[in-house]
Amino acid sequence: MGFEHGFMPCDICLPARRASYERWAVIACDQYTSQRDYWDRVESIVGDAPSALNLIQPEIDLDKAPQRLPMIRRAMETYVSDGTLEKAVRNGYVLTLRRTFSGLRPGLVGLVDLEAYDFAPGNLKPIRASEKTIVERLPARMRIREGALVECPHVMLLADDPEGLLVERVWDKVKARQPLYDFELMMSGGHLTGWAVEDGAILNEIDRAMSALMERSDGFLFAVGDGNHSLASAKACWENVKRGLSAEEQARHPARFALAEVVNLHCPALLFKPIHRAVFGADAGDLKKDFALWLEGRQARLAQGGSICFTDGRREEAFRVESGETLIDAAWVQPWLDDYVLRHTGVRLDYVHGDGALREICLSQGAAGIGLGTIDKSALFPSIRSLGVLPRKAFSMGEADEKRFYLEARLLG
Repeated sequence: MGFEHGFMPCDICLPARRASYERWAVIACDQYTSQRDYWDRVESIVGDAPSALNLIQPEIDLDKAPQRLPMIRRAMETYVSDGTLEKAVRNGYVLTLRRTFSGLRPGLVGLVDLEAYDFAPGNLKPIRASEKTIVERLPARMRIREGALVECPHVMLLADDPEGLLVERVWDKVKARQPLYDFELMMSGGHLTGWAVEDGAILNEIDRAMSALMERSDGFLFAVGDGNHSLASAKACWENVKRGLSAEEQARHPARFALAEVVNLHCPALLFKPIHRAVFGADAGDLKKDFALWLEGRQARLAQGGSICFTDGRREEAFRVESGETLIDAAWVQPWLDDYVLRHTGVRLDYVHGDGALREICLSQGAAGIGLGTIDKSALFPSIRSLGVLPRKAFSMGEADEKRFYLEARLLG
C-alpha cells in the first residue's frame, strides 16, 4: 500500500502518556537562527524533562553540532530503552490539527519512500523539492541521521488538492473520535491535536485519493514545503546505505523511508509568507547600489516602488526589478546575495521570518535588512514544473511560530 505513490502508513511513536507533551514538542530546528533568546527560553521550559529538543540540532548552534551529537545519540537510546517513546499507531497515519493565528491546518503524518523522491532540479519523481538544495548543508544533518535509533521530523509536504480529497476527508472521518493527544504548544505555537488513522477502509480511501491526485498532476504528487534539506539528507543517507544491500534488503530497509506530514496547499490557514534577508557586516545603502549594478550586468534595472525593501531597521526604501522576465523577487535577490557574500569577506547572511523580527535584528544587531514580497501559492506547482526548483528560501509557509513542531517519531533501529 502506498509504494506507487511514495507515501504510506507505518508504525508511529509518541511520547508515553506520563511525559509532558508541552515540554516534548519543540519547533523546527531551522527557525529563529538569529534569536538566541528564543532557544534559551525553550531550554528553560524543557529543563531536564524528556523532549524532542534533545533529539535535534538547532541551527543557531550548528557550529557546535560535533559536540552535541553524542548527547543526541544518548537521548535516543534512553528514550527507546526506558519507554519514553512508545508505538501509538501501527501501520497507519496520524491526522494532525494545528490551530494557529491563521486558523485550523489539518495534516497527515506518514512515511515517505525516498525512492519516490529526488531533490535534483527537473526530476520527474512523485515527490520533489521546492527549492534548490545546498549540498554543503547536508553533512551536519546526515551525521545525526546516520546510525540514529529515532527520527523526529519537521518535514512538510504539500498536496495540490483544491477539492480537499486527501487530508480534509480524513479529518472529517476521525475528528469525532478520541484523540491521541490534545495540548497547547510552547512559545505561542498554538494548539495541536492528533488522531490515529488505522482503519483499513480509510487507508484505502487515502490510496484512492493519492491515485486521483497523481493522475491530475501528471505524476507530481507532493512538493516539499518545509524541511527540504532534512529530507534531502535522508535521501543522501539512503543512497549511501543501499549500495551495500540486495534488492530484497533495499525494499524494506528502514533507511529507505522518512516520516513527514502532508498538508493541502490550498488550506486557508496555510499562508505563504516572504522570507527576508539579514546581511551582517553590510550597509543597506551599499547593498542597494551593489544590487543595482549587479542587475545592470544582467539586462535588468532596479526601479523605485515595489516589494523589495532595503532597511536599517529605522528607514526603508522599496524597489522592484524591471526586466524582460517575470520572476519572483527571490529569483533576483538570492543569486545576487550569494555572489555578494563571496565578494565581501566578513559578511554573513541569515534568513528571517516576519517583518518585526527583521526590524529588531537590524536595530539590535546592526544588520542590513532586505524584505521581500511573497508569491501566489497557487503558482507553486507550475513554477516547480517550469523552473525545476525555486530559488533558495523563496517563501515560507506561515510565520516562524507556525512551523511544524517535532512530536511524532519513528524507530530506525
